Amino acid sequence: MENVVVKENGVCSSESVNGSRDIWSAKESDSSSADHLVVMVHGIMGSQSDWKFGAEQFVKMLPEKVLVHCSERNASILTLDGVDVMGERLAVEVGELVQRKPNLRKISFVAHSVGGLVARYAIGRLYRPPKGENTDNSHPNGCEEDSRSTICGLEPINFITVATPHLGSRGNKQVPFLFGVPAFEKLASAVIHLIFRRTGRHLFLNDDDDGKPPLLKRMIEDCDGCYFMSALRSFRRRVAYSNVGYDHIVGWRTSCIRRNSELPKWEDTVDEKYPHIVYEEHCKAYDAEQCEPTSADGSDYDQLEGELVTGLSRVSWEKVDVSFHCSKQRFAAHSVIQVKDQTAHKEGEDVIRHMIDHFLH
Repeated sequence: MENVVVKENGVCSSESVNGSRDIWSAKESDSSSADHLVVMVHGIMGSQSDWKFGAEQFVKMLPEKVLVHCSERNASILTLDGVDVMGERLAVEVGELVQRKPNLRKISFVAHSVGGLVARYAIGRLYRPPKGENTDNSHPNGCEEDSRSTICGLEPINFITVATPHLGSRGNKQVPFLFGVPAFEKLASAVIHLIFRRTGRHLFLNDDDDGKPPLLKRMIEDCDGCYFMSALRSFRRRVAYSNVGYDHIVGWRTSCIRRNSELPKWEDTVDEKYPHIVYEEHCKAYDAEQCEPTSADGSDYDQLEGELVTGLSRVSWEKVDVSFHCSKQRFAAHSVIQVKDQTAHKEGEDVIRHMIDHFLH
């Protein structure tokens, strides 16, 4: 059961009893043709309202194309329950929505911060291999439709993360507010579970459920009944938006999936349309043998972080680096890049515009 539909500035929205919000075009001819579901996922201690501005912009700019769903199944303190638990909840939420909207044909995810890890877990649950797929991943006798993998029965298009700690938060300078001081970082790793509970353990890669490797390491393979990497690979494009500085929550290296040696030198942009986009890179997929070997002495980055970079580099990524270093709001970069609040974080609007302009639909 949903609340009364609210119409404002050409956009309709309705909030369900569990707090999630759907946004679509107020023009009936547009809304009836929209067959692309865009699932927006908030970060730790967040809520569906964090994506209010972004969701409305997607609908205003792609009115006949998209239906936006702002997830709320993991709101507030529920974000402390662990990436896997949150991922399971999100998978159920998306499944229920798809059942209610039989006209949907495509699906994309746009996720902020820890929400990007949650979305990666959820798609691993929602992934459906091509019908008739065998152990060699070939299906020569299948029809075209059956030969496609899907996410919850829909065609996967865009998987977009915004300031997401793909490599976790354990490495040096991965949580910038710890100032890169090894003693502070070691202490944080030891006590993080007291603050952020199970999610903190996952972020700092010190979870060992039933003697298994850390969850983020498991998520660079298909394992535990989840098709983590097959699902990620099934999307037409994967995009990582990252703050190059002033993000005191998520470091540049972990959000852009690069090693220290791979971080680009960027310059102030001259693009008036996207003034805060300072570097863009299209990274092709690499085989394990092609990836840079992990440092043995751990002087540059630790062994596990290197393995995560290698694993995630087996699929292609578009990497978009963002800088608010000249902005009055630069110290809130982690929220500005998402435009969490339209008034306080309005300088991030060009990042949302860039996202929509390059969105495959």
